[in-house]
Parts: sequence; C-alpha cells; structure tokens
Amino acid sequence: MEKKQENLLANIAFNVALPVIILDQLTVKFGAITALVLALSLPIGYGIYDFLSRGEKNLLSLFGVVNVLLTGGLAIFKVQGIWFAVKEAAFPLIIGIFVLITAFTSKPAIKYFLLNPAIMNLELIDKKLEELGNSAAFNKLLKNSTIFFAGSFFISATLNFLLAVYIFKDIDPSLSEVAQSELLNKQIKEMTLLGYLVIALPLTVFMIVILMDFIKRLKKITGLETEELIPAMKNKA
Repeated sequence: MEKKQENLLANIAFNVALPVIILDQLTVKFGAITALVLALSLPIGYGIYDFLSRGEKNLLSLFGVVNVLLTGGLAIFKVQGIWFAVKEAAFPLIIGIFVLITAFTSKPAIKYFLLNPAIMNLELIDKKLEELGNSAAFNKLLKNSTIFFAGSFFISATLNFLLAVYIFKDIDPSLSEVAQSELLNKQIKEMTLLGYLVIALPLTVFMIVILMDFIKRLKKITGLETEELIPAMKNKA
C-alpha cells in the first residue's frame, strides 16, 4: 500500500500561518491565554491527525508548537522590546542548528524536503546510482545541500533579529492594559507582514537556488534528464 503523502500547504497553514494570525487577531479580544490555547490547538491537532493518517511524526508541527509557545508566552508575561527580537531570531536559529546536525547523520533534512516519491522518481534514481556506483556521491550531495539549507535558516535568524529590533519597541507602562496589548499586536502584525516581504521572499529565492543546484548535480551523478527525475515535467513539456 502506497504511503499517504503529506500536504505541504496544509502543513504550513496549520503549523505556521494560522497560529500566528490567531495570536495576532484574538489576543486583544479574548486575552493572551485564550489566544495561546487556540493557536496551540492547530499545530498539536494537525500533528496528531498527520501521525494517525501517515504514521509519521510531523516535525513542522513540533516547531509550530514551540513558535506559538514562545510568542504567546512573551505576550502573557508582557515581555517587550529586545526579547521579542531574541525570540524572532531564536526560532530559525534552532531550526538551522537542527538541520545542520542532520547533515552529519544518515537522514539529512534536505532528503525530507526534496526527495518526495510523489514528485521524484526515487526508484529510477536509486537504480541509476547503484548502476553507476555513485551512491557515495549522492550521500555527499545530500550532506552539502543540507548544509546550504541550514545556512538559509541562519540568514533568516539574522534578518529576523535585525527587523525585530527595528519593529519591537518598549511600550509605555503607563498606558492601559488594553492599549498596551493593542500596541503589541500592532508590532506583531507589522513583524509578520514585513517578515514576508523582507525575509520570506529572499529565502524563497535562496531555496529555489538550492533546489536548482541539487537537480543539476543529481542529473550529473545519475545521468538522468530533468523529465526522468521529475515525471510531472514530462507531462508539461
């Protein structure tokens, strides 16, 4: 029986995008704790659903929980300014370190992101690697690509920190609690919006470059063309 493939869009939506929107929109209306619980329910719920349907742990759900706990926890304890900047940098930094560590194991992270049997012809790739005796070269490619992949998170951590320092300012404690929450939510919203423009777009380009380089080198060590590596490309040709 063919293993069910994960839904990347649903993964990102339930583990990253929607929890951030909930924290942003509901903290003032329902309070930080209620917003935190609602935001946490999404990555936890999706992680459980994904595990039951595919039988595999969802790492993005784990990261989503950590991210929500950090953001919501800071809001609950009314931590401001530089600590939000530290949090914004810490999350991608932790992921980057984790990804980098996997580069030196038998399961490099890039393998999880790029070698999807629903997209790439893994059987043919394995067959060609074995025929040409290039399995070692393939493992080296996975390692190097994973290191570059980790580098994208380190870049993100740096950009996140600089942007957060610019956006998150200390809020006047003499203001009412509602006014303070509204100002903090405004800062979070601005960070989310500018984060997509200043950080997400450049990193997307970086990821495309990593993917193109990976495909180029994979073609070289397998002797296969792009249409053979990615059957869907053949249908579009």
